[in-house]
Amino acid sequence: MLLPALAVLAGLVLLVWSAERFVDGAAATSARLGLSPLLIGMLVIGFGTSAPELVVSALAAGQGNPGLALGNAYGSNIANMGLILGLVALISPLAVNSGVVRRELPVLGGVTLLSALLLWGGVVSRLEALLLLGLLAVFIGGSIYMALRNGSDPLSSDTEESLAIHAMSLKAGLVWTGIGLVLLVVSSRLLVWGAVAIAQSFGVSDLVIGLTVVAVGTSLPELASSISALRRREHDLVLGNVVGSNLFNTLGVVGLAAVIAPIEAGREVLLRDWSLMMAMTVMMAVFAMGWRGREGRINRVEGAALLAMFLGYTTYMVSMVVRAGMGG
Repeated sequence: MLLPALAVLAGLVLLVWSAERFVDGAAATSARLGLSPLLIGMLVIGFGTSAPELVVSALAAGQGNPGLALGNAYGSNIANMGLILGLVALISPLAVNSGVVRRELPVLGGVTLLSALLLWGGVVSRLEALLLLGLLAVFIGGSIYMALRNGSDPLSSDTEESLAIHAMSLKAGLVWTGIGLVLLVVSSRLLVWGAVAIAQSFGVSDLVIGLTVVAVGTSLPELASSISALRRREHDLVLGNVVGSNLFNTLGVVGLAAVIAPIEAGREVLLRDWSLMMAMTVMMAVFAMGWRGREGRINRVEGAALLAMFLGYTTYMVSMVVRAGMGG
């Protein structure tokens, strides 16, 4: 039990460090190659912070643990909205000015609803996984089109400030992208091995471990980048990170994992995990898009509500693990 726990701890530390290097390197490389700041913010940073979820879930599915992959994706979405967005808004209310982010929120809601239809049958098949990946490709294509038309979005200026802080040459960007990617794979292997061993030791499903320990761990890069953006008052980049990451997790992470190995999902995933994820998505969208004439923002009370939902859910899931470890 000690060795798997150390493997998870070491894997998480290395995962967070390598993910930050990967995103910084990829963003700098994209900037040097002439990609617009808006596209970098939407795709490279927004999706890049989900690289840990993608690698961990793909490895888990390849090793015969697709439940861990699904738990990682959905658990990370819940952590992104509850832990990250909730905590950041509690520290400082977030003003939402980006039209791009506001357009992406309904898309995220629609994608989350679609995932319920896939879960209803109890299995996410390879054909359904290809549908998810196809939708991701359509979304990326649409994002590129919108970025070419709307280069003056507030998200663009937020990204420019972030790129200025992490400026590096093309060569350095390529090197750090490569190093980050290699270490992502190494740390993910370590994390998956330790997580599966812990699940077996406690007698719980790999889905539950994926929803808790692994999900929170793979969300740490988003937390670090969001707090960093908050310090620079880049509010649209904070919300953009969360929305982009959740879109990528729901479409890309689940899609790739299910292509590798179809994912069985019990009814509890729909009733417990998806229901919370959907409720938090709706709340985030209502807060951020504004209602009854109110401007879009996420204040401290709303942040506290999201954080409380995450803490309540996590407490319940951890209690399940503890009860299982004590024999019921």
